Order: sequence, then C-alpha cells, then structure tokens
Amino acid sequence: MAGMSERPASGDLQPAPGGIMVDPAWHPSPRAKLLWAIGAALSWAFPFLALIVWMIVDPHRRTWQLWILVIAVLAAVFSIAVVPMWRYAVHRWEITAEAVYTRTGWFTQESRVAPISRIQTVDTYRGPLERLLGLATVTVTTASSAGAVHISALALDDARRTVTQLTEIAARHRGDAT
Repeated sequence: MAGMSERPASGDLQPAPGGIMVDPAWHPSPRAKLLWAIGAALSWAFPFLALIVWMIVDPHRRTWQLWILVIAVLAAVFSIAVVPMWRYAVHRWEITAEAVYTRTGWFTQESRVAPISRIQTVDTYRGPLERLLGLATVTVTTASSAGAVHISALALDDARRTVTQLTEIAARHRGDAT
C-alpha cells in the first residue's frame, strides 16, 4: 500500500464519462468482511434467543414459530454471508494532495469528498472487534455540515500510515479549515 496518494493504475481522480467520479482506489482490509460478518452475527443473537424462549414457553404455536425461524435463518445467513462481501466490494477510499475520497454502503451507497484544506482533526478508533482483528477506523473531521468522513476497517499499519499522510498533507495547507 506504499504510495497511497497515487492511484494503482489510472492516475489522478478524474470524472468518468457522464461526470461521475471514478471509484476511489483502495479497499478496506480483507479482514473487514470478517468484522462485518461477526457484527451481523452478534446482532442476530438477541432475536434468536427471544425466538428460542418463545418456543420453550409457548409450544402451542409451533407452525408460526417454525415459519419465523426459517425466515430469521434466511435473513441471518444473508446478513452474515452476503452483506459483508457486498460491502467489501463497495467500500473504497483514497487520499490525494487535494482531498479524501470515500465510498461506503451496500444497499444505499454514499460517496464523499473532503477537501484537505477543510480538515480539522484526524482520529483513529478501534472497537473490541477491530482490536481483535487488527483493524482500525480513521475519522477525518472537517469543517462541513455533512459530518466526518470515516475510512473503516483498515489494517492497523495502514490506518497509522493514513493518519501520518493526512497530517503531513494537511500541515502543508495551513488554512483555518473553515
């Protein structure tokens, strides 16, 4: 990932035909898929626990319970197995001398461009799962009403290099970020 400010093959970010910005160059760490899958699996723990309790307490509604169980299992499999792969295919980020570019989402997608001159702070966040997997999220706070730009699920070394690179680039743009 050396030279993160350079695109791997196609040069500077330029509008594609039709005026749409080309994709940012970099994906999150491949471990992002595991992070998102574990997060999804944990989110299904309470609904399945509630369903099991209902099945124990109320054995007279087995047909409904089984239908709900089948639907819940299908939804859980989709959110644990498919959504993380989809998110990984969508999530991209890039830093140039002029801006930070991100694209996030899976069903609904968001592209953000934060000019370097507007950067106020650069932070690193590591939740318990991220620490377990050696990942970090870099948050770039700007003077914007749209809020911070998040570069999620980076390998820890990549996150550190990203923070250093952003700090160095922002220092060269000594504006007041307003």
